Amino acid sequence: MRPPSYKAVVDEFAAAIRSGALPAGSRLPTHRALARERRIALATATRVYAELAAMGLVVGETGRGTFVREQSGFDGLEPSRALPVPRTADLSFNQPLAPGQAGLLRQALRALAATGDAEALLHQHPPGGRRRDRAVVATYLLDRGIDAAPRDVLLTGGTQQALDVVLRALTRPGDVLAVDALSYPGIRLLASAHGLDLAPVPVTPTGPDLDALDRLCRDRPVRAVYTMPTVHNPLGWVLDREQRDRLVAVARSRDCLIVEDGTYAFLDASPPPPVQALAPERTCYVAGLSKNVASGLQFGFAVLPAPHVERVTRSLRAAAWGAPGLVTALATGWLSDGTVTRLECDRREDAAVRQGIARAALDGMDVTAHPSAYTVWLGLEPHQRPDHVAAVLAGAGILVSTADAFATGPHRPQALRLALATPPVGQLPEVLRHVRAAIEAIPP
Repeated sequence: MRPPSYKAVVDEFAAAIRSGALPAGSRLPTHRALARERRIALATATRVYAELAAMGLVVGETGRGTFVREQSGFDGLEPSRALPVPRTADLSFNQPLAPGQAGLLRQALRALAATGDAEALLHQHPPGGRRRDRAVVATYLLDRGIDAAPRDVLLTGGTQQALDVVLRALTRPGDVLAVDALSYPGIRLLASAHGLDLAPVPVTPTGPDLDALDRLCRDRPVRAVYTMPTVHNPLGWVLDREQRDRLVAVARSRDCLIVEDGTYAFLDASPPPPVQALAPERTCYVAGLSKNVASGLQFGFAVLPAPHVERVTRSLRAAAWGAPGLVTALATGWLSDGTVTRLECDRREDAAVRQGIARAALDGMDVTAHPSAYTVWLGLEPHQRPDHVAAVLAGAGILVSTADAFATGPHRPQALRLALATPPVGQLPEVLRHVRAAIEAIPP
């Protein structure tokens, strides 16, 4: 069976790109020009570029055209982390650790070994956790403005698992999930895994365009809205009370679920009430201890409307049951004795210091960030292609994240996200100066 004729055009472009005959950054003909040159239909030309984009070979930029992507692999949703030179700094992933935290772990492990029934730590906990452990999390959440009964709290193996089981239980393949046009990359992976149709909502400097969200929910059968209203990743915004009330009003009028991600919420010392507190009957709140305690402590939780608890529990049982007993014991111990709260205060102070360093090092550049967040959104000039910048920095031993990892729609901004938490604070100024110099050295 002969392949469709357009496949020959795809294969020709792919070979030219992979051989270097079409180098990274090359602008390809417009869709109409390609159609004329190859004597194919405009729709076929569009399909050629769509296939090349799906192969990771080209990227379309709104208003600018279609360009050959950098093939080094240091950009995109799942970039390479194997650098060609010794590692200088990782600005792609936040792994904050406080001084003395290893000592806290040793102390906690000794306490677990010396008290109680150590054998109980080896037993399988019920899916969603034991009631007394869920009660510890419920008490902790009171300080976040969430008043939930322990029965409505489920313990998980991290925030990503909490998101996974909520979407697995409460959506079906083909359902529409509204999400900010720039958002946490993990939501794209989960939407793909569960067959969900991601519907991007345009973003403004202060939050999602809620008028656009309302129109989207009016025109399409949106099942749920994913939101990160407090210290958004990657843009750092905190929705004010009026915006949160409006979000809730849209969800209620259009009968949508809300999935609220509180991963970075601890970084704002006095935010407005969580969306969960404003609409507990339709909000699933998820968070964990990866950013406020340690990325290796895979402990998370979901706070659910009572009617959905049993369905999500079954989903959790099918997936992996939840957090292991030893991790749960560590996490609930630190939640109970105030260690987590103290670490969160330390993190806020540390993040504010790092933001100050970033503001100084990147002064005059297009920076968007919360004053005590661990991330910076750095806009680039049109000639400073994110994939090329990422490859140049990788050659200097520095990993960064490109905007396409966070884009949930077709528009890929000219930007990088810099994660500030992992490098030692004393090294951060020099690392950021190197980032700036590398970007500014790219000729127009």
